[in-house]
Amino acid sequence: MRASAFHISTLKEAPNDADIASHQLMTRAGMIRKLAGGIYNYMPLGLRVIRKVERIVREEMDAAGALELLMPMVQPAELWVESRRWNDYGPELLRLKDRHGRDFILQPTSEEVITDIARNEIHSWRQLPVNFYHIQTKFRDERRPRFGVMRGREFTMKDAYSFDRDVAGAQKSYEIMFAAYMKIFSRLGLRFRAVAADTGSIGGSQSHEFQVIADIGEDLIVYDPASDYAANIELAPAPCLIADRAAPARAMQSVPTPGATKCEIVAQQLDIALSQTVKSLVLATEPKTGEVRIWLLLIRGDHELNEIKTGKVPGLDNGYRFASEDEIVEYFGCKPGYLGPVATLKPVTVVADRTVAHMADFVCGANHEDAHLVGVNWGRDLPEPSLVTDLRNVVEGDLAPSGQGSLAIQRGIEVGHVFYLGTKYSEALKATFLDENGKPALMEMGCYGIGITRIVAAAIEQNHDARGIIWPRAIAPFEVVVCGLGWGKSEAVREAAQTIYGQLKAAGVDAILDDRDLRPGVMFAEWELIGVPVRITVGDRGLADGVVEVLSRSAQETLKVPLADCATRAREVLAAS
Repeated sequence: MRASAFHISTLKEAPNDADIASHQLMTRAGMIRKLAGGIYNYMPLGLRVIRKVERIVREEMDAAGALELLMPMVQPAELWVESRRWNDYGPELLRLKDRHGRDFILQPTSEEVITDIARNEIHSWRQLPVNFYHIQTKFRDERRPRFGVMRGREFTMKDAYSFDRDVAGAQKSYEIMFAAYMKIFSRLGLRFRAVAADTGSIGGSQSHEFQVIADIGEDLIVYDPASDYAANIELAPAPCLIADRAAPARAMQSVPTPGATKCEIVAQQLDIALSQTVKSLVLATEPKTGEVRIWLLLIRGDHELNEIKTGKVPGLDNGYRFASEDEIVEYFGCKPGYLGPVATLKPVTVVADRTVAHMADFVCGANHEDAHLVGVNWGRDLPEPSLVTDLRNVVEGDLAPSGQGSLAIQRGIEVGHVFYLGTKYSEALKATFLDENGKPALMEMGCYGIGITRIVAAAIEQNHDARGIIWPRAIAPFEVVVCGLGWGKSEAVREAAQTIYGQLKAAGVDAILDDRDLRPGVMFAEWELIGVPVRITVGDRGLADGVVEVLSRSAQETLKVPLADCATRAREVLAAS
């Protein structure tokens, strides 16, 4: 490939709406061009990267025994009605009607369609296990698309779905896919962690996320440096930080705390540690029949509520909302900011985090404006909580689940997710097969997703500097660029550059020959922005000494090597990059 015949269109400045490095650099390098909010054209340079990601994914999926097919982007609504997700999925599901007024959706995922295929194609236990996958466009109507292709509305995803006879078989399929994903992300050249995760709206009972480590990541990964333990913060169990509750040491009394609507302000006014305060959060549940039920959740002042864990509390697991101000006044007698569990106006269900349940002489709201209670103790000043459970996010330094060492936290970008679904979809869509005894049985399912276009952005977030992108070799748009200086004037430069380029191509290196006759500074800046791993510079001055320059983009190390050895040395530098 010659650069003069390839579309290279770089920009000096990033657009104003590009907030993160990957969005800025993909735009400046000419990889993407915005068409609408969260919707992008992938230009030739960007598409080369996507195709390389897809190739690695396909190779490992095929090696794991998965079978590729292709499902349509447009799906009929009746399948989503069958699965009961038509109303449950939310506004991210883009719905449309055809000319006959029939409802369709632009697929955000394909559980319904693949289960429809299975129930029509799989009839006998002899056809199982099977794993189907495809690489297809997805659409999720994000309220606020941002971060370029990191959280766009239209994106490319690989999703796979396994079907098994029983739970043991489904677990084996899950393990096969987990291992395949480990190989995929290792081959992509990314630093990543596989972490235990919540199953979310997809459903199921087992789940792992594959997180690319990056400071811009939206997810918090909790891990134990001394073991293999890692989990998304949404799922990570938080230990109780107080072994035994101490005996009361002071009387409960109300103290003035003017304007102190947050625990941090209370602690400052009373000159106490934030860990002595208790934070109150009021939720409400609305059963189909009966009255609204008010819940008071208590966590330590220096902790944060984990809403995923909250959603699994018995009684809150069918849905909850935060209570309105009118409801709070009705039950507590004051507006938010001074709420507490002592002497509420009407009965509430008190759920305490495990650490709070072991606290003594703690500080909480007095249910009066500008006042808090100090010296509050369970059993003496208020009844024991209705329920004690894990409600909070873990924090750095919490004891690891193994009991050895402390937990650490880092940010990550989710690029892959594997789920064990069980029979959630096969039951809803009646996907059965005949077992060895000729009796119908539900298929056990798993699903496995990889964000193809998100991987491109995640790789950039993990690999860039002030000059531009630094691609891992496996997914770089080109592996080596050969730059001929003074192309239009020097026959020696043209001949040497073409020879090196030919040698690289013969050795299987994905190289590009820059024959555009640009000024050296412009040419070099452009390729550093694009991020090709190795640059070879051929110029008259070096040729006079029989040498050319080989630069590693990642190491920023330039080698002067004999012309005859250039292709070989360039491959060595490439292998080390």
